[in-house]
Amino acid sequence: MAAKGRTELDVGADGVAVITINNPPVNSLPFDVLYSLKESYEEAFRRSDVKAIVVTGKGGKFSGGFEISSFGGIQGGQEMQPKVGYIAIDMLTDTVEAATKPSVAAIDGLAIGGGLELAMACHARIATPTAQLGLPELQLGIIPGFGGTQRLPRLVGLTKSLEMMLLSKPIKGGEAHQLGLVDALVSPNDLVNTARQWALDIYECRRPWIKSLYKNDKLEPLGEAREILKFARAQAQKQAANLHHPLVCIDVIEEGIVAGPRAGLWKEATSFQELLFSDTCKSLVHVFFSRRATSKIPGATDLGLMPRKITKVAILGGGLMGSGIATAMILSNYPVVLKEVNEKFLNAGIDRIKANLQSRVRIGEMTEERYEKAMSLVTGVLDYERFKDVDLVIEAIIENVKLKQQIFADLEKYCPSHCILATNTSTIDLNLIGEKTRSQDRIAGAHFFSPAHVMPLLEIVRTQHTSPQVVVDLLDVGKKIKKTPIVVGNCTGFAVNRMFFPYTQSALFYVDLGMDVYKIDRACTKFGMPMGPFRLADLVGFGVAVATGMQYLENFPERVYKSMLLPLMMEDNRAGEATQKGFYKYEGKRKATPDPEIIKYIEKSRSMAGVTPDPEIIKYIEKSRSMAGVTPDPELLKLSEKDIVEMVFFPVINEACRVLDEGIAVKASDLDIASVFGMGFPPYRGGVMYWADSIGAKYIHGKLEEWTKRYGGFFKPCSYLAERAAKGIALSAPAKKVQARL
Repeated sequence: MAAKGRTELDVGADGVAVITINNPPVNSLPFDVLYSLKESYEEAFRRSDVKAIVVTGKGGKFSGGFEISSFGGIQGGQEMQPKVGYIAIDMLTDTVEAATKPSVAAIDGLAIGGGLELAMACHARIATPTAQLGLPELQLGIIPGFGGTQRLPRLVGLTKSLEMMLLSKPIKGGEAHQLGLVDALVSPNDLVNTARQWALDIYECRRPWIKSLYKNDKLEPLGEAREILKFARAQAQKQAANLHHPLVCIDVIEEGIVAGPRAGLWKEATSFQELLFSDTCKSLVHVFFSRRATSKIPGATDLGLMPRKITKVAILGGGLMGSGIATAMILSNYPVVLKEVNEKFLNAGIDRIKANLQSRVRIGEMTEERYEKAMSLVTGVLDYERFKDVDLVIEAIIENVKLKQQIFADLEKYCPSHCILATNTSTIDLNLIGEKTRSQDRIAGAHFFSPAHVMPLLEIVRTQHTSPQVVVDLLDVGKKIKKTPIVVGNCTGFAVNRMFFPYTQSALFYVDLGMDVYKIDRACTKFGMPMGPFRLADLVGFGVAVATGMQYLENFPERVYKSMLLPLMMEDNRAGEATQKGFYKYEGKRKATPDPEIIKYIEKSRSMAGVTPDPEIIKYIEKSRSMAGVTPDPELLKLSEKDIVEMVFFPVINEACRVLDEGIAVKASDLDIASVFGMGFPPYRGGVMYWADSIGAKYIHGKLEEWTKRYGGFFKPCSYLAERAAKGIALSAPAKKVQARL
């Protein structure tokens, strides 16, 4: 075949045909490989010297599933697809499963998505203990489409299959064996030979010939099954109210249980087809490929540089961020030297790392043995003596320019000349931090998001001096500690925080104009954000929010709204979650509840959309409003949730356009990933720039112009947005000429 992917057929003297999927790196299953698989099966059926069949994957990987890159071609009409149901029914059910010669899947490495569905259509499965098996299709806005919704419940039971599909939760070979998903566990060296013998045993009736589509012993009685599915629906709606495809998946599973597996297969096939063309699927596929593309950096990754080995990491500061970064490092087996200024702070930092790991032990994600090993990688120090052989230092102290400058001058003195000097600052100009050093080529930002051992994004910040080698090294470290790294330029707030500073700014402005705090937060969370701007301000803390706001005021005075609401509340020790009172009250396990004294007044509205804030907060709002010189706008009280979302997020899009235009971000898709993994922007909307293009630059520009006339310069559209709106060009489309500001 002309295409790179294919299957290979080899018939042994024992009469077993071994079909090997050969499509590196993960043996994915685009249509050409699936057609080749069918041809190999048909040849094995025709040959009289073939008694049984083993299916396996080349290079220690069974199959990573259907080729995701094909989705874009199908959605855009560039790639033809077979008729509905061809793969799941004609091929896997009526050819593989219904065959007169038995098939056994020999699974090592990955059996994910379509790979697992192929294996489940076989009459037995042999796996290695470390093999990974799962159906993660819902992460892409679709459902399993090769029969997985019907076979998995019949092999592992309804409850476990729902968990694996709805949560996209893979399992290892050992658990798969306990559940009955695989029939035996063997070492990789024995895998194919064991599978060959198993296939012959089925052929010679020494082992059962099982068609998993028609197994019923693992399925609960109909009444009990319906209760399980009812509970699953309620959970899906609670956890992802804006998503339709999890409910479709449950409906398809139920169809198979109620009307029979064949009917379930047909419903699966038609539902898959509909979901494939949904906006949710298109958005999630965009996020999938954008995440892969973040590591392609012009001027760094295209120079043929190989990452240097980082064997030891030093971290300055054992506070919340420093201890979180240390945790992330030791979880990936990096030895860490943690420096603090005194024993008390050092012990507190070590205790934070212990607490981070112990929380994993409590929920079963880490064994005690693994915990002890991880903690053994941490060395606490009070001086720079242990810094003489470190390869990477990450400074994570308070945001104080003079202190950081002194620290970097010290680091230059005590660290080896090859050592990368990184800062976790979230706002301060890196050139300012490295001003007193002669090592600006190895200074970079390594900006983690809190909590650093949990949040998936790592912002790698380069200045005009940072060497490409340092960027390549940090990208490698980011991947090894299981982060999604994005490389950005040097400016106040870098990409994520700068792009999202209007998120809280605009919300504060609307409150001064008379809008209700909780209504804004509700609109944002219904849109899909993990929390609204006021709950976020409480979490971050008003002190940090005010200090960060001052940085933006200093650098972008023409488009910063100077609200006095937070400073006024801080005067009364209402400073957010840390003081148990901010815009919300906090009791117990960080649960945020609107203050009852506030909420009773919120309900007293003139209309369904109107609000009257509580005097407890209104005194701060009125004083802030007076100091800002703004008058409440009664029209704002009538806004729908859609209008509120636009008023909060269109300024974010406007700032994202500036970030892109200035070359702070390499490409628009990097900002999509930054928004999703740094700020929790709903991935099923594709990221902030992808979502903006789904609305259209012209509409966004028109709204911002309207609000500029009504409320002032905070909303003024930038030239990038105005130009693209005028020309009808997508905001994400690459510019012909980009002048990078690093």
